Amino acid sequence: MSVSSRVSSRVPVTRRGVMHGLLASAAAAVLAPVVTASWPPHLPSPDDLSFDEVYHGRHILGARTGAGGRAEAGGGEWQVTVDGRPLHLMRRADGSYLSMVDHYQSYPTALAAARAAVDELGPSEQLRGVEAEGSGHHGVHA
Repeated sequence: MSVSSRVSSRVPVTRRGVMHGLLASAAAAVLAPVVTASWPPHLPSPDDLSFDEVYHGRHILGARTGAGGRAEAGGGEWQVTVDGRPLHLMRRADGSYLSMVDHYQSYPTALAAARAAVDELGPSEQLRGVEAEGSGHHGVHA
């Protein structure tokens, strides 16, 4: 018996063994897309989920929106309100968030940024709404 007709474990290589290996490989290649398609879709990360909570007595509401204002996981911008007033968030290149209340600290999620804004506002301050179209004033007031 030649060296080429044996594997290292001294089991002879037969035509039947080669055919079984080829058949198993072909079956795996054919079934892979079917199995992959049957898996559940991508589960959203905690940063993709909308939130609606009361934090330190303030109502925080947030959802991602895509094109046309549709709620969409994993894409679009965050629409966040604190007590019904918009809290503008900015996404940094590293994926963290800044809020209009605190430009100096970044937060890992939109919810963390909204909670930090509530902490910064304290119990008496409210987010300032836009009084006039194009006024350009943003921030907080008592």
